[in-house]
Amino acid sequence: MNSSVFDALRRWPDVEAPELFAVDAADRLLLDEAASALAAPGADVAVIGDDFGALTLGAVVRHDLPRVRVHQDPLCGELALAANAATVGVAPERFASHAAPEAALVAEATVVLVKLPRSLEALDATARLVARYARPDVLVFAGGRVKHMTRAMNDVLGRSFEEVRASLGRQKARVLTASRPRQGVEPAAVREVRQEDVGLRVCAVGGAFAGASTDIGTRVLLDHLDAVLDSIPSPGTVVDLGCGTGLLAAAAARSVPGARVIATDQSADAVASAALTASANGCSDRITVTRDDAGARIPSGSVDLVLLNPPFHVGGAVHTAIASKMFRAASRMLAPGGALVTVWNSHLRYRQELERVVGPTRQIARTPKFTLTVSTRR
Repeated sequence: MNSSVFDALRRWPDVEAPELFAVDAADRLLLDEAASALAAPGADVAVIGDDFGALTLGAVVRHDLPRVRVHQDPLCGELALAANAATVGVAPERFASHAAPEAALVAEATVVLVKLPRSLEALDATARLVARYARPDVLVFAGGRVKHMTRAMNDVLGRSFEEVRASLGRQKARVLTASRPRQGVEPAAVREVRQEDVGLRVCAVGGAFAGASTDIGTRVLLDHLDAVLDSIPSPGTVVDLGCGTGLLAAAAARSVPGARVIATDQSADAVASAALTASANGCSDRITVTRDDAGARIPSGSVDLVLLNPPFHVGGAVHTAIASKMFRAASRMLAPGGALVTVWNSHLRYRQELERVVGPTRQIARTPKFTLTVSTRR
């Protein structure tokens, strides 16, 4: 794939900024390391974790593949792939997007390209899936930036494959190649933990943020949730925006029994986890779990309360753009007088932005690391 095509790729609808890129050195190295396997007659190709379409479109264009199967955990990646394919002239029938990491994604695949996730649990789930359902002669090429790679990734791949080798580094990227799937590999297990201090069970699959533990920012919000609810009108509709494993949604369903609760996240692993968390806590009938881009399908002005623990990373980079996007999304979906409850890293100083984007904002609590605020929609 020539550089001019790479240059045409965008991150949209994910956040875009001059310092954020749609293609990185790991994408380029992956396609180069896998070139012979991709060019083999009858190559059956699956792609897992493609950020914005560079791997899928690169494989299709460079090797004239008739069809590639692809799973991208974030919905923004899936939407970016479709938009980028239209930009570079790749017909939609040349790739098939799978919303979930399922057997059909890798069944009978001879080549699997993987963009290495940060989570070892996500990598383990991917390795197990491929080892169980791809062809016995499958080659797995898993690449990432060296600064985000650890020796433990080799070990994780080694649980599902008999041979794992590393490429030479190039432009601070490296590729691990796995082959010879082990026999009898079991699927990745659901992780479930009872959080005794809040009296709720948390379930996690794959690379869901924080796994089956409680993120420390979420814990601050949970510790003050009842006090916050006592200070605002009883909500009819509550949204856990960027829900992760759905712990806040389950807590809201318990604390406000009459409310309709929506747990939404763009991550496929997150929404699968949140649905399991709702079931484990006996509130599936009152929590609707959706995979969406910052709650884009929730009607404007239809929500009374939004709970938000925004991420402060975009991929591997510390960046505030994703939080800003979620503040705007919360403001749009809130009815006038509705409340946005946000927990955020204190050093990021979001209060002025919350005042501007949502409305009057008051501090509820502050710890050495986090600030908890309530913003009232104008």
